[in-house]
Amino acid sequence: MASQMTQQYACEPCPEIFGSCYGTPDYVPVANFEVPDATARTFCYSADGRLYAYALPNVVRIFQAENAQLLQELALPNIVELNFSPRGTYLSTWERPVKLDDGSQHKNHRVFSVSTGEELTSFSQRSQEGWDMQYTISESHAIRLVGPEIQVFRPSEWSKGIVDKLRVEGATSVTLSPGLNPSVAVFVAEKKHQDLLALDPLLRPATCQKNFYKADRSQIKWNDLGTQVLLLTHTDVDKTNKSYYGENMLYLLSAAGNFDCRVTLDKEGPIHDFAWSPNSKEFGVVYGYMPAKSVLFDQRVRTLHDFGTAPHNYISFNPQGRLMALAGFGNLAGKITIVDRRTLNKVTTIDAPNTSVCQWSPDGRFLLTATLSPRLRVDNGVMIWHCTGPLMHVQRTEELYQTGWRPARTEDVPPFPAQIPPAPAPSASASQVAAAAKPVVSKGAYRPPGARGLAAPSIFKREDEGGAARMPTNGTHSPQGVRSPEPRGVPGAGARRHVPGAPPPNHSPSPGPGDKKKRKGKKGGEEGGASGAATPTDGAATPNKGRRGGSPRGSMDGRPKPRTNGSAANVRDAAPPPAEEPQTDPSLDPVAKKVRNLTKKLKAIEELKEKAMRGERLEATQVKKIDGEGALKAELASLGA
Repeated sequence: MASQMTQQYACEPCPEIFGSCYGTPDYVPVANFEVPDATARTFCYSADGRLYAYALPNVVRIFQAENAQLLQELALPNIVELNFSPRGTYLSTWERPVKLDDGSQHKNHRVFSVSTGEELTSFSQRSQEGWDMQYTISESHAIRLVGPEIQVFRPSEWSKGIVDKLRVEGATSVTLSPGLNPSVAVFVAEKKHQDLLALDPLLRPATCQKNFYKADRSQIKWNDLGTQVLLLTHTDVDKTNKSYYGENMLYLLSAAGNFDCRVTLDKEGPIHDFAWSPNSKEFGVVYGYMPAKSVLFDQRVRTLHDFGTAPHNYISFNPQGRLMALAGFGNLAGKITIVDRRTLNKVTTIDAPNTSVCQWSPDGRFLLTATLSPRLRVDNGVMIWHCTGPLMHVQRTEELYQTGWRPARTEDVPPFPAQIPPAPAPSASASQVAAAAKPVVSKGAYRPPGARGLAAPSIFKREDEGGAARMPTNGTHSPQGVRSPEPRGVPGAGARRHVPGAPPPNHSPSPGPGDKKKRKGKKGGEEGGASGAATPTDGAATPNKGRRGGSPRGSMDGRPKPRTNGSAANVRDAAPPPAEEPQTDPSLDPVAKKVRNLTKKLKAIEELKEKAMRGERLEATQVKKIDGEGALKAELASLGA
């Protein structure tokens, strides 16, 4: 069982309330932690989990995270962002820039000493994105990008100011690698149809340089060792007109300069997410039109495993690299699939709809999901799940703005066992939620009454359910080179059923030629007797007494009523009610259905052959269909058709 320090998490339940709680097994508030009586802005932990700080409208407080002991109180108004240096020696703050009365620049980015509370240096930083400087893991150097210049500082000598700098024209972002031998990745946006990523060992001569020729923005992720970097480039306009949202490309580069490669993806569509494994030797990518595809690659961009297609747009490894989370958030349903990296088998599926935050615990056994405001103002709260699927704890609140696990050093976390551990007992809140939850039965896609109870045809299935793969339309209604299908009936509807008492399906209300001959066969009182309208009776007809020249009894139009005496000769001309024949649905016979499908495919192949004979160009998929004609005929012959 992980220690309480490992399982501690903090949250900002609402602007007036602030909380910090222990995790498994107690889920109780941290002792000695006093909830502030003012509106909280934000909070943060140091990377080693030793320190904890939050910002109020007029003060910033720094605590020792283990027992919530107050260390420093800085009188700083309007602080919006906080961040600790890697070892927790310095605290950086950012506030929104304002115009000063004397016309000087507002130093809205400040750096303080955690031990003394002294302000060490300050800068003017207008943008909130990437506002803080980046430190090496040993805190020996710190860098920040100002215009085209990368400025270098020594935190131990803040008073000396800039100690080194590198000028890169057009630089839009800089990312410092982790690890003991840090490198700097500098991205230059597209200019004259060229864009550049250069890797420098802390501003020494570049060891690797890559031109992409089309990229407006980039996202850079280093592996934990700082030896390789993944770069996602994005263009605002897709010149091939295949996507309204631009185009993505993914590249892998080595800091040593001995390897660079584009990550080739075999499904069209955007790249939703990518992540390095903690072992720095493999990475996962989620890409393609929905349902997206998830693939695991090694450090040489060789495919290790294909997880197939599913509605996913998020991937994350637990800190030990043993488990993976593949999920679909945002406009997707919030299904989280946990996969065992060792066996590549699915462990469980977690249903966490409306998730805004998803984080692994430091010991890799628990997953925290939360719904935050203002993105969603309902169902705000924190839910903690075990990696095997059970819900461990629920903490609901009216409005939740921020939450996260307390970090921990690797040596303070127990190793992940060889066998995935079972889930501990859940908290009382989780038990109540589980008891109140009602199973939701998925209604699935709509099917007409004639097709209900049957398997859905592949044309109506999603790709992850066994349906046909999506083909790009290039802005048209039908994919290029594919003829639009002819209108067809309802799949699986089968033969029309006969309603008892109703005319048969081929019945026509208008009289046929045979009916006219029967009506002309006899004269007088027997005219029309074979029309099928009269109903035979068991007894003889009553003679007409005293009604000479008048209408026969029971006749309304003056015509004589047919005489029936119950004999077979008179009864055989009357049409009996139609017998109900058993109607069989051919779609229910699997062999007949298979024969029908194979016949359709062979007919389609014949049409493709005719197109080829006319000199029309065929797509690769159509040529592949023609090549499979022999296999289809053999399969049809095996069915006896």
